[in-house]
Amino acid sequence: MNTITKNQIWTSELNNLASVQAGFDRSKTVRFYDTTLRDGEQSVGVCFTPDEKFDIACKLAEMGVSRIESGFPRVSPEDTEAVRRILAANLDAEVWGFARCVQGDLDAHLELGTEYVLMEVSTSDVKMEAYGFTRESVLEKVAKSVKYAKDNGIKRVNFFAVDATRSDLDFLRKVYTTAIEAGAEEVSVVDTIGACAPESAEHLIRLVRSWVGDDVLIHWHGHNDFGLATAAAIAAVRGGADFIQGTINGMGERAGNADICEVALALRCLYNAPVALDLSKAREISRLVQQAGGYTVDGWKPVVGEYLYTRESGAVANQFHIPEAIEPYSADIVRADRKIVLGKKSGLSSIVLKLEELGLEVSADKHGDILNEVKVKATAAKRLMSDDEFRTVVAQYA
Repeated sequence: MNTITKNQIWTSELNNLASVQAGFDRSKTVRFYDTTLRDGEQSVGVCFTPDEKFDIACKLAEMGVSRIESGFPRVSPEDTEAVRRILAANLDAEVWGFARCVQGDLDAHLELGTEYVLMEVSTSDVKMEAYGFTRESVLEKVAKSVKYAKDNGIKRVNFFAVDATRSDLDFLRKVYTTAIEAGAEEVSVVDTIGACAPESAEHLIRLVRSWVGDDVLIHWHGHNDFGLATAAAIAAVRGGADFIQGTINGMGERAGNADICEVALALRCLYNAPVALDLSKAREISRLVQQAGGYTVDGWKPVVGEYLYTRESGAVANQFHIPEAIEPYSADIVRADRKIVLGKKSGLSSIVLKLEELGLEVSADKHGDILNEVKVKATAAKRLMSDDEFRTVVAQYA
């Protein structure tokens, strides 16, 4: 894990208020269960190859992800091959398999040698109706599937209640209790539709903890439909969740899952909570996943965006020499380069800094003319000016 020091964090003193910091159990480290290879791949149009899944899994382990969901073997032969390769890699992370409460799904993992399985079934009335399930049949599926997994050599089972946040609470309690009695050691509280406010997430985690006791690990799995996945995950940690499930770049169904790197950064920098994630590797794995998925995240995306430490505005560039004046945390935390770029919004400070960066010399009385030409050309092109283009401009005034 990379060490983040206090002098690398430049957030508001208001975060030190007792009302902000209260409620977190800082005696335990928040850990992450990554589902990029399964739930993340459910992003529309994304299809990872076995080689890409293997490479991503290796990078996840390097970043300190505690648990990696290898995939769903019954989806395709390619997924089966990916799971087989990831299991054989002996990564420094637990490799978990995904299964429905269906014997065939479990058999596929047993054949591959998966030792840890997360198994799901829907628990909300609307989801059960969609599948043609009854409450009785769901309870039967849970008990039968968990027992089958444990009887056949699965070391740990995590029961995953689909649409838990919209489930009848009395029934949800019965489902979790049934899973634990059948042998499940862990449970997941799942906001499948991203329909839970952060305060509700905290409340539900506390409620589930009162049902299952202190010995059962609790996971939170949330989606980002209202742009609150990170906030909900933090609230879940405050409520007592042991693991946060999520993905790289926040990939996933609809608006995506919680982004584990965003959650880790916020927990560490805003709430002083210990996390098991090396954020210095976040941008590297983000690029790998983007390349494999065939997409590009916004340049302003938290943690991994290309332009988080890039300054175009002249007013901001004027403060570039004091990072804490224009940034909330050090670029070193996420191993990013700080740089100045030139465009429509540049100022004289931008010109000075870029000249220094490129080792160019031109008299100060020419800086205004250079700036004007930069602005005119960048505005006409509707893009930033490249360093080579800037050199050409400067050469006219040297």
